[in-house]
Amino acid sequence: MVLQLSSISGLGLLLLCGYLCGQLARAFKLPALIGYLAAGVLLGKSGLHIFSTHQLEQLSFIPSLSLGCIAFLIGSELQLSSLKKLGSGIIVVILAESFMAFFLVTAAIFFFTGNLPLSLLLGALAPATAPAGTVAIIQEYRAKGTLTKALYIIVAFDDGLAVIIFGFALAVSKAMLSASADMPTLSILAELWKPLQEIGLSLALGTAIGCFFSWLIRKTGDGKDKLIVLFWAVLFAVGIAERYHLSPIIVCMTIGFLFTNICERSIIIRTRAVIQQVMGLLFVLFFGMAGLHLDPTLLPDLGLIGIIYIVARSAGKLIGAWAGATTMSMSLTERRYLGLGLLSQAGVAIGLALLVTQELSHIPGAELIGLKILSVITATSIVFEIIGPIAAKYALLKTGDIQED
Repeated sequence: MVLQLSSISGLGLLLLCGYLCGQLARAFKLPALIGYLAAGVLLGKSGLHIFSTHQLEQLSFIPSLSLGCIAFLIGSELQLSSLKKLGSGIIVVILAESFMAFFLVTAAIFFFTGNLPLSLLLGALAPATAPAGTVAIIQEYRAKGTLTKALYIIVAFDDGLAVIIFGFALAVSKAMLSASADMPTLSILAELWKPLQEIGLSLALGTAIGCFFSWLIRKTGDGKDKLIVLFWAVLFAVGIAERYHLSPIIVCMTIGFLFTNICERSIIIRTRAVIQQVMGLLFVLFFGMAGLHLDPTLLPDLGLIGIIYIVARSAGKLIGAWAGATTMSMSLTERRYLGLGLLSQAGVAIGLALLVTQELSHIPGAELIGLKILSVITATSIVFEIIGPIAAKYALLKTGDIQED
């Protein structure tokens, strides 16, 4: 029997279950967010199914708000002084781990299937990293150190680079599929312009809102006023970004970046203290609602392609991060474990996979490729949402950035 609750009551139950499951996860030395995800799965469509599809749509602003705040928090860690200390080597790390994941997944899938468009598109989805999982671990265990700083920077730029790689792969794949379907060949340059335009407009929007936010936050008084201004900026930015198909993550990170590099140190400390007070609540809601959408019954349908994707993507992230980190002043231990902090994957990859299904639906004979990609990414995201945070915690423990009691 399906338990019928109102959206408000259901949200309250999700919070309670998320909190209890989070405490249970901690008791087993696991990150609390694993418990939050488990609570969502328990109450979601594969469990008690307390939320209808309509109710989930009504509450869709909650994960958007949470992700916007997480993105702002990431941006606020990107102080120019810290970036200068890490040096240009961090750029090499970002390029190495992203392109290594792209090339390994593409090569592995092509070797197995012989389907180049399918291989390119799955490879293009591999670089995307879910920032929420990594940031949640850093926040939960109050991690500090070189690896922590590097992870903040890498997850900040990962998705932007992933969108560019994806835009190129999608343009090439559509051109090949259109030619095989006797359709007019698409202009690769014209298609590549779309992701570049998305990133450029996202940066412009974030800059405009960030400048005004940085001015306004200086004029506010106590903590509750700063929280009001902060939530205005995030809600407004996310709403505009979603309305015009921009990247809410890039927009909110830009706001946080400008804020931390424009405002005085005392204002930055007070504002961060305010947002830290609500991040625990936002993490429970974000990962709890992510769990509501997860369907563990998809795991048996992963198939060999899904397994190859998981192995090749993980290898690409680990090898690429290690190779890139050799250009930085990281210790050998940090080089070994950097890639483990970059395994999480969820929202951005699933969103891009949905875009693939839409784009390929217009090409005769290509619809099945889009559906295959969506099923693989949806199923593998369940795996990466579980192992990603656990791996990140392990990496930060091994490098000494967090101390476990």
